[in-house]
Amino acid sequence: MSTAFHKVIMGLYDFLKECFSGFWDYETPKVMVVKNRTLGVIYRAVQFLVITYFIWYVFISQKAYQDSETHPDSSIYTLMKGTAVHGDDILDSVEYASPSEGGDVISTLLRRDITYDQKQGTCAEYYKVENANCSKDADCVPGEVDFNGHGRRTGKCIQYYNHTFKTCEIQSWCPIEEYAVVREPALVEAINFTVFIRNYIHFPKFKVLRGNIEDSLGKRRKRKYLNKCQYNEETDPYCPNFRLGYIASQARESFSELCRTGGVIGVFINWDCNLDLNPSYCKPTYSFRRLDVRKDEDNSGYYYRFAKYYSKNGVESRTLIKAYGIRLDIIVHGQAGKFSPIPTIISSVTAMTSVGICTIICDWIMLTFIDKNEVYSDRKFDEVREIASAFELSYIGSFGSNHSDLSDGVPL
Repeated sequence: MSTAFHKVIMGLYDFLKECFSGFWDYETPKVMVVKNRTLGVIYRAVQFLVITYFIWYVFISQKAYQDSETHPDSSIYTLMKGTAVHGDDILDSVEYASPSEGGDVISTLLRRDITYDQKQGTCAEYYKVENANCSKDADCVPGEVDFNGHGRRTGKCIQYYNHTFKTCEIQSWCPIEEYAVVREPALVEAINFTVFIRNYIHFPKFKVLRGNIEDSLGKRRKRKYLNKCQYNEETDPYCPNFRLGYIASQARESFSELCRTGGVIGVFINWDCNLDLNPSYCKPTYSFRRLDVRKDEDNSGYYYRFAKYYSKNGVESRTLIKAYGIRLDIIVHGQAGKFSPIPTIISSVTAMTSVGICTIICDWIMLTFIDKNEVYSDRKFDEVREIASAFELSYIGSFGSNHSDLSDGVPL
């Protein structure tokens, strides 16, 4: 038992001694020219891929030689413009835009469902509300409030307006919306309404401020231009006026369908600025996309309710309006880059270091798949111990050179 234990201890000692001794060894690369056409083609192909990746993608596409800023400061001002004839009424932006002057969110009314002359009182609950249908008073619990309903139940079972069936009586604004609502036709003229979007973006790191309105125009010419222009990507890229019809078409939406259900559309303003050029080349690009989920019919679209209150015969009354419309969310993304020596040096060193991957890959291929008779491995790895005499130095200089040439004539 003691002999086996002694062998284990000695084996562990020899292992640790060898590791300690090897820690102080010096390793240097050995240059070996392998005249093998297949391996040479693989080596140059991998080199070409690595160099192409860094030149085209890293330096040209990603501009790795630039210092960048991706969180600029931004301000947005929006204003809806347009006038529409709706029956005998003339509607302006105060009536159909909310808010009339806004920030990064603005909406416009396209269709209204109106419930006139609602008053505080008692009336029949909507028959589609859970447990609202009844046949006797005992079916209705006094004081019960259904949060999906319209009010507090009185405990009575009454006729549902001019229908033959009955529902529970509630205390609420009466008559309820679902029974007395009047649906107005859509405001089709809204397709020509325009939304004015003014955006300024500031890159503090580079001290650059840009806006989406042309700065070179004089004050009078600018005012005249802004009153008449409409945005066009080719002819008027600096015009901040966007037709609602244009926004809907760019978002691939039917304006008539938006009038029916409403919808939320994102207006994306993207600033991608190369500040190695003149800042005047820093221009915004616009894209538009529907944001609400259209597949879910119950939750898609956009609408909101508001009421107009008045006194009629000394009784407080109101007109309830359910408004369907388009809500525009203005979302700004920005990034800017400018040449800087530090990222250039880092990227260049990374590129040169990555070229060494080619040698590692080809060494692995050579030693794993080509070197079947271990001819290459015998010449690639040499162990040179401390030189004791001039004779050994001459011997190593003749036969142990760190530059070997292996031709195709070496038998494998």
